[in-house]
This record gives sequence, C-alpha cells and structure tokens, in this order.
Amino acid sequence: MINFFYESGNKKIEEDKLIAWIEDVIESESKKIGEINYILCDDEYLLKINQDFLNHDTYTDIISFDNSLGNMLNGDIYVSVERVKDNADKFKVSIEEEMRRVLIHGVLHYCGYKDKSDEEAALMREKEDEKLTMFHVKHS
Repeated sequence: MINFFYESGNKKIEEDKLIAWIEDVIESESKKIGEINYILCDDEYLLKINQDFLNHDTYTDIISFDNSLGNMLNGDIYVSVERVKDNADKFKVSIEEEMRRVLIHGVLHYCGYKDKSDEEAALMREKEDEKLTMFHVKHS
C-alpha cells in the first residue's frame, strides 16, 4: 500500500497516477509493495528530522527510512516540497517532473540503489531516468 500524507499545509498532488506508476516501478525491480508512506512537508519540518535522526544540520529534498524486509518494500519517505520547487527551477524542469524524480529516488533506495559515490550516483540517476520514462509512456 502506498500512502500520501501532507504536513505544513501542502496541497494534495495527483496521487492515483503516481501510485500506479510507483507500483509499476516496484514490480519492474522484482520487488513487492509492503507499506510505503510519503510525507510531503516543508523545509523546516524536514530539517528537524535531519537534525534529530541523522545529525545533519542541512536542508535536503528527501529523507527515507527503509523498513523493507527482503523483497517487501516498506518505509517512510519525507519530501520537502520547498526543495523540490527550488530544484525544479535550478534544473529547469517542471515541479511535477522533479517531484516524480524525488518520489522514485526514495523507492530506488529501497530497491538497493545507493548514491554515496560518484559511480553509485550515476547509476541512481540512470535508474531515475529509466523510471521517469515509464511514467511518461504509461501514465501521462
């Protein structure tokens, strides 16, 4: 089950298409859906989580807490809508496209992809692009 929750007065997004796409992505990685919760919040909300749980004093667009068991994906994915908007401007893409990239980035972490090294980050970006193409082919 994929759930969306909204903190800090964020407006709802088009969940149905996103959920169908995320389910397709998970299946394409030979994984199963457990319970994945997306919490859309603002910078300050996510900064507090970053400080309290990861001892990082920086803004970020996403923090994911992975509770997966084997091939069953479970976890909480926090997304700063403010960072997504800023990054969309920075990378000259729509807010919707950047939001999809960030949403799927968290799931790809649950699938085992990392992004700490340059090599890992390059593979993560490749997988993000592949999964974004899936959205555009089937769900737009």
